[in-house]
Amino acid sequence: MALSGVENLARLPELKKKLLWTFLLLAAYRIGIHVPVPGVDSAALADFFASVQNTLFGLFDMFSGGGLRNLSIFALGIMPYISASIIIQLLQVVSPELKRMAKEEGAAGRKKITQYTRYGTVLIAVIQGFGIAMSLESMQSPTGASLVLAPGWGFRLTTILTLTTGTVLIMWLGEQITEKGLGNGISLVIFSGIVAGLPGGLMKTIRLIGTGDLSIFMVLILLVFMAAVLAFIVFMERGQRRIPIHYAKRQMGRKMYGGQTSHLPLRVNTAGVIPPIFASSLLLFPATVASFSSVEWLQTAAAYFAPHTLLYNVVFVALIIFFAFFYTAIIFDPKDIAENLKNQGGFVPGIRPGVKTREYIDKVLTRITVWGALYIAAICVLPMVLIANMNVPFYFGGTGLLIVVGVAMDFMSQVESHLISRQYEGLMNKARIKGRR
Repeated sequence: MALSGVENLARLPELKKKLLWTFLLLAAYRIGIHVPVPGVDSAALADFFASVQNTLFGLFDMFSGGGLRNLSIFALGIMPYISASIIIQLLQVVSPELKRMAKEEGAAGRKKITQYTRYGTVLIAVIQGFGIAMSLESMQSPTGASLVLAPGWGFRLTTILTLTTGTVLIMWLGEQITEKGLGNGISLVIFSGIVAGLPGGLMKTIRLIGTGDLSIFMVLILLVFMAAVLAFIVFMERGQRRIPIHYAKRQMGRKMYGGQTSHLPLRVNTAGVIPPIFASSLLLFPATVASFSSVEWLQTAAAYFAPHTLLYNVVFVALIIFFAFFYTAIIFDPKDIAENLKNQGGFVPGIRPGVKTREYIDKVLTRITVWGALYIAAICVLPMVLIANMNVPFYFGGTGLLIVVGVAMDFMSQVESHLISRQYEGLMNKARIKGRR
């Protein structure tokens, strides 16, 4: 009997334990969002963010799960870790030592690279924490109240230490979710932050309807548009190109092996939700630093990078396309696939094994990655541009929807894989028992 439904969790203690670990660690992260940094006037801070919620601060606050708005110990969110990961992965392209460490040293090499990423995360968090501490001292709420109660080096050092520690704790929580729970921990942390903001967004939309700033007709159009975007995301995330693979017959002793037909599935969006996350982090880091500064030319530069501007969206699309190809090249190597097929006696019909197979797979992968990159860019940019003109909350944009749907689908696929594997184990155990009888 197939294992399906929530009632089957009781029969699978291992899966139930993984789910419990995941929810408890995410709950710990959400609790930390409400622990404020010492020395900040919460009322003045709330007034300040109420006036800038539709700017870059709103987008940064979405990725920090509301931590920036509360200026909590998790205000920096997971963005320093993502920035450090981008830097390390880019260095692997230009550094032969890092490239050799990642591919040839196996688990030990990956462990070293993870350690370097952690060091980079701490360094970036310290720099960002210092910038935020210095900027907060010079900032005021719309009512003229200072955001910092007691400016000085005591506040600066406390803020740097608190924010850096919070980022390291989020990084640790994400790694623990990946190791002991289900799904990618870092993606689930971002997912939980976006989902936690949805009720507030719905309440704001209801208030806008009540005040007449947003008509019911526009809300209906928005709902239909969001439903269409969700359906399109699900359709594209499940889309794949299947390359047929044939295995030649070979005789070993008295037995004949091979002669089977299979396929190599290539996802249209191989990179998943990584491109928009990486692109957003690169755009947010310099623009947010400039927004905190009182220097006039930096303020002008930050205004050009507001999420609704043409320059921001052009750079955003370019970065998404770049990271779609870059991350696909990192996680999927046609050369390794071609060599494995050749060693196992497999081949693509009409294509010679070896170099020709690698070139064919690389060509097909490049063509579908073009469509995948354009799909991600369209989902992330077009809804944000359209919805920005409709005066609705920021996290209803395409980036948030893509992350939520993509992470949810990956999470559910892991749950289904676990259920299927346990189902096969149960069938094999029954077969062994019958055989022994």
